[in-house]
Amino acid sequence: MASSKSAGRPRPEPKLQDTVRLSADGLAKVLGDLEARILRAVWDLGRPATAREIHDRVVRSHRVSPLTTITVLNRLASKRILERTHTDDRYHYAARLEEAAFMAHASRRVVEGILSFGPDAVAASLVDVLAERDPAQLADLARLVRRKLRERDDR
Repeated sequence: MASSKSAGRPRPEPKLQDTVRLSADGLAKVLGDLEARILRAVWDLGRPATAREIHDRVVRSHRVSPLTTITVLNRLASKRILERTHTDDRYHYAARLEEAAFMAHASRRVVEGILSFGPDAVAASLVDVLAERDPAQLADLARLVRRKLRERDDR
């Protein structure tokens, strides 16, 4: 759903908190729980939507007031995660990035943060966890590493 209002100019990246909540699942690791639920609802709608439409979707699984939903929508817009436009006397909200692009951005930020533990420790931990949880992903990682090394050597 990323629009191109400023074609040719790079758009500022979404602002994510500097802390990662290890006990949270998915998006809530880098966003608040309600922020994650609301962003998920926006992606699920797949189009610019009013606060009421988004609230109606979120309230199905999480009890929240309409005013709180609006507050969080505006917070996500100020963090450049959502775009807010005024149409037909209502604000409409849309994700600035599609889900895959946002996840790539968020996961890169998390990895950049954990590299402060030391690249060797992080690499070893990643390999160990993938070997335990999903050997196929470990093989995918090996392919990605080989591709990046080839790209670097071709420069």
